[in-house]
Amino acid sequence: MSEILILTHVDYCPAGHLARVLDERQLDFTVLRVDLGELDGYDLDSPKAVAIMGGPMSANDPLPWLDTEIAALRHFIARDIPLLGHCLGGQLLAKALGAAVHRMPYREIGWQPLWQASQAQGNAWLQHLPDEFPIYQWHGDTFDIPPGAQRLLSSPWCPNQAFAWDDKVLGLQGHPEMTEDLVRLWLTDWAHLLDETQPSQQSMGKMLDDLPSKVAALNQVAEGFYRRWLELAFS
Repeated sequence: MSEILILTHVDYCPAGHLARVLDERQLDFTVLRVDLGELDGYDLDSPKAVAIMGGPMSANDPLPWLDTEIAALRHFIARDIPLLGHCLGGQLLAKALGAAVHRMPYREIGWQPLWQASQAQGNAWLQHLPDEFPIYQWHGDTFDIPPGAQRLLSSPWCPNQAFAWDDKVLGLQGHPEMTEDLVRLWLTDWAHLLDETQPSQQSMGKMLDDLPSKVAALNQVAEGFYRRWLELAFS
């Protein structure tokens, strides 16, 4: 059994660039589809690092497997291993830590600017980042900052874009794991959710413009998070 666990919730929200980073480092990892019951019976004491990916469902949906996942996350938190949540994954971490997740009055979609919170300067999760940078977004829910956690990042449309709890838990609202193929897939399959009249959303054209360079820059953002996550697990 591998020491790295990735939890996913739907086939079109995979590990993305995270899987590529792990493959390049020749690190074995296990991917479980929690929505298909694959977390049931898993040895929660085996992984040394856990990543939680995104999904279209709400962290508040009455789905039994979400309760199973939140209970597992609380077990991992108690074990003091590094946890990294992406979008829904960040929201589930927030819930596991006692914070609320709630619907926003709009969706935040596209390449949106993020900036570091003033109190987050010097945080180890952000050492590779400038004060402001873009990240890909696609969400309609957001998390509150959990008790005892530190807000790290904000955007114009969502003040709680990232939090750190203790030194090993990072919850992100955005999608640093995106690849070119994933962006194109989402814009094909989810185009009906786009509404260019909302200022919180980019047009499809703007999202696809100069996509290779945008994704390459996003990969650098992601790799800094993943490097820190792996160092905490294996150094």
